[in-house]
Amino acid sequence: MSAATTSVEAAMSPSPPAIPQHRALITVCAMVATLMQALDSTIANVALPYMQGSLLTTSDQITWVLTSYIIAAAIMTSPVGWLSARFGRKNFFIVCLAGFTLASMLCGAAQSLTQMVLFRLLQGIFGAALVPLSQATILDLYSAEQRGSAMAMWGMGVMVGPILGPTLGGYLTEVYDWRWVFFINLPFGALAIGGLWFFLKEETRARATSFDWTGFLALSLGIGALQLMLDRGGNLDWFASTEVWIELLLAALGLYLFVVHVLLAERPFISPRIFADVNFTSGFLVMFAVGMVLLASSALLAPWLQTLGGYPVREAGLLMVPRGLGTMLAMMVAGRFSSKVDPRLLMALGIAALAYSFWEMATWTPAVQPFTLSWVTAIQGFGLGFVFIPLQVVAFATLPAEFRTDGAALFSLVRNVGSAIGVSVASFMLAQNAQIVHAQMAEGLTGFSRMLQTGGAYLFWNTATSGGRMALNGEVSRQALAIAYTDDFKLMFWVSLPTALLLLLMRRPQQAGKPAPASASTPVHVLD
Repeated sequence: MSAATTSVEAAMSPSPPAIPQHRALITVCAMVATLMQALDSTIANVALPYMQGSLLTTSDQITWVLTSYIIAAAIMTSPVGWLSARFGRKNFFIVCLAGFTLASMLCGAAQSLTQMVLFRLLQGIFGAALVPLSQATILDLYSAEQRGSAMAMWGMGVMVGPILGPTLGGYLTEVYDWRWVFFINLPFGALAIGGLWFFLKEETRARATSFDWTGFLALSLGIGALQLMLDRGGNLDWFASTEVWIELLLAALGLYLFVVHVLLAERPFISPRIFADVNFTSGFLVMFAVGMVLLASSALLAPWLQTLGGYPVREAGLLMVPRGLGTMLAMMVAGRFSSKVDPRLLMALGIAALAYSFWEMATWTPAVQPFTLSWVTAIQGFGLGFVFIPLQVVAFATLPAEFRTDGAALFSLVRNVGSAIGVSVASFMLAQNAQIVHAQMAEGLTGFSRMLQTGGAYLFWNTATSGGRMALNGEVSRQALAIAYTDDFKLMFWVSLPTALLLLLMRRPQQAGKPAPASASTPVHVLD
């Protein structure tokens, strides 16, 4: 009787959930896929000057390598959920990973700027799904009690990508060639594809709901045309060009149709009610500003270190590591204190640190010491981390649960769009201001200038010889470029500082200890 009762009770008692087979291998493959996508957002930064020389482009044109990737990833993030449900997560994951790996190889083999931009667009299209798919895959592998630890491990792995990117890119560029910045994805991509193919089981395919393709296409037209106008405007003399006018009209038309469709459609791409939440709307604007300085500052820092600082590419990559470490440290600290301290105070501290770092960078000269470079960029990374984590808490604290997925998608979209616009504007201003300052400085330099007729200046910059004139022009160009970089850093200071005013519109969450809702249901936004 006792044995029978025991056996019945054992049969009726809930058994612990079975651990999925090959869970560790699948987790590693999913993290590798995410790491590849995160790595490619920063690994090319230090290689930009070498790409510029190899592809025969200007300094503002080479930034298209960054903006094309960002804008493609931003646009294609939206239909990821629908495509995953339509074709199955496993199939879609493998196709995206294979496409990303193939596009990386094509980028490494590109022979012209046109080819590079097209292949980077392709890389961004396939790479957009890697982060949300890998996160969803890992969430399905672990029980509800284990998901917090799994997401923490996954998030830490993801943050390694932007930190390692500049260092790894500098090493590969110096030891091999800049093309290996993209070729490095082949072995890791092949291993991840093989692991997912053999070990990941296809889940029960959900019935794909209808997707608002009208809103998606209108938004894609608006964002794509706007980015094309920003990228090409400087070379085409802006509104003196018919092409720029066409791109402006297409951008205005696309964004107008998108707004009208959102307001009038029965099931719009994004519900307009989401912007009724003051916290979310304010956070949306803060995220746009953070996006503008996020990648633009990194894209400016790498060429500055090489062209003005005179650092070899490997050392330039190492000097960018403190920025990533500062971000990682701040995200861990802010994650702990967001439940104990008013998140708005943490964001204010982050914005102050961010603005201070840009103000300090505006005072840099080519003689600045490596220690100064390191601690200023570390403060900048710390400021980014202190803004980012509390922003997730505040923006989603009062947002209804039904809008959280759309809200996370909007945050990802606006961050990427802000990054693309920031890079385009910063690179255009750098090229334009360098030309303007060069012309202003050259006006006062003639053969009759007293300072060029005496001392060392006469020996190095003798305007009576062709070599002296070339050396003088090179020094003027160098000084003009330094001033142009200063203007760009000042611009970022003025972009970041006013965002503190938006904090006044936000309300403190009623439960400060409530976890950020984006952790399990939305992609983790990586700070590049």
